Amino acid sequence: MLATARRGAIVGAVVTATMLALPGAAWAHGVGGSSETIGGFVWLGTKHMLAGWDHLLFVGGILLLAGEIRRAAKLISLFALGHSVTLFTATVADWHVNPVPVDIVVALSLVFLGLVGLRGRPKSWTWFGGVVLAFGLVHGLGLATRLQDVGLPSDGLIPRVLAFNLGVEIGQLIAVVAMFMIGDVLRHYIPRLRDVRLSHGVLVAAGVVAAAVLAVTSGGEALRPMQAGAQEQGSCEVRNRTETFPFGSSHPMKDFFEPGETVPATSFGHVIGDGFVIVNYRPDLPTDQLAQLRAFVTDPTAGRVVGGPAPGQTEAVKAVHAYGTAACDTVDVDAVRQFTRDWFADPRSKPVD
Repeated sequence: MLATARRGAIVGAVVTATMLALPGAAWAHGVGGSSETIGGFVWLGTKHMLAGWDHLLFVGGILLLAGEIRRAAKLISLFALGHSVTLFTATVADWHVNPVPVDIVVALSLVFLGLVGLRGRPKSWTWFGGVVLAFGLVHGLGLATRLQDVGLPSDGLIPRVLAFNLGVEIGQLIAVVAMFMIGDVLRHYIPRLRDVRLSHGVLVAAGVVAAAVLAVTSGGEALRPMQAGAQEQGSCEVRNRTETFPFGSSHPMKDFFEPGETVPATSFGHVIGDGFVIVNYRPDLPTDQLAQLRAFVTDPTAGRVVGGPAPGQTEAVKAVHAYGTAACDTVDVDAVRQFTRDWFADPRSKPVD
């Protein structure tokens, strides 16, 4: 048993290290883009679930431990109930929690499943079901935090949250069916995979490596409380993002759009999910201030930045990324530059491939 667990740990460490080396892979709860339609939020939830490797590994661990379809269905239903309750409650009540410790707990939930599996199936499933429900509640907090960062409108909030949750459940169902099918095929062609202890060892290694990477790369965020209020940066006010962008599937044709040009809002909605910073400016800015913004946005050293006019915007400049906004009453390029640097230093800014 020890040798099998050791092999599983080695395989899991290699697989997880490779996975986490990909940009943004550790931050599995990111929700890219936004949508103006209920159907769009269903798609956002489905896409988020299918891209959430930690969530899928937890579900896969439950399937391994359950051993039979009926028991697996009950346990997964408890997990779904847990994350649905906190997703809805936290989003509607506008709770803001630090997503870093939430993600670390989610990673450690994989360690729990793996250790239970290495010891053998529980003799009583009651306590195990309670733990699965508890982890579901934590997963839901992560979902709620990421969904709020999309920027939800005050009107039609509840239908959008319910639509997103529906998408999450659809994605989870697709993943469960796929796991059953792929598992059967792999066990047929790779006899060693019939030893589930190897898979449990992989879960332990995956959870330990992911939790460690999240703690190290967070830059102290794991122990830092959420910033509830707005902060000043130069002449700009930095706060949590509330702006929304319609979801799209393509990048804008260029980085900077001039006054009078039509800004591709859906393209901006697409790239914000890829970690870009969007710089919206008031179209009536003086020529010299407009030139400063143009130079900043088109500067290759600035990073992933796009910009364009925003008719009706009261602020001179508003820089927006997936989680925050810098609203500036005057054109303060230095403050906007610092805002983008801070964001690109954040592990969450790395796009998920």
